[in-house]
Amino acid sequence: MPRPSTNLLEVQCPCCGATLHIDTETQAVIHHREPEKKPLIEDLQAAVQQLKGEAERRNDVFEKSFASHRSAEKVREKKFEELLKQAKEDRSDVPPKRLFDLD
Repeated sequence: MPRPSTNLLEVQCPCCGATLHIDTETQAVIHHREPEKKPLIEDLQAAVQQLKGEAERRNDVFEKSFASHRSAEKVREKKFEELLKQAKEDRSDVPPKRLFDLD
């Protein structure tokens, strides 16, 4: 009867977390044990409440985005009016140079 090998290394897989028992002499995996996995949904009621909360959050984000798009035109119009007012107040005698005048 073969005697049990005492040259076993216990290694944990970095990807899946499984525990591997490797024989150093043959360099083969003798035994492996997969990690215990938690259930995806522990409490069904909590998962439903979380989904409802996410729907409300998405709706709030959409409303804020929609409001900002609606007010963007007013903001651009006010900025344009302010810049136009500044341009009218700036009465410099020298006209701005144009690129094709530099030749």
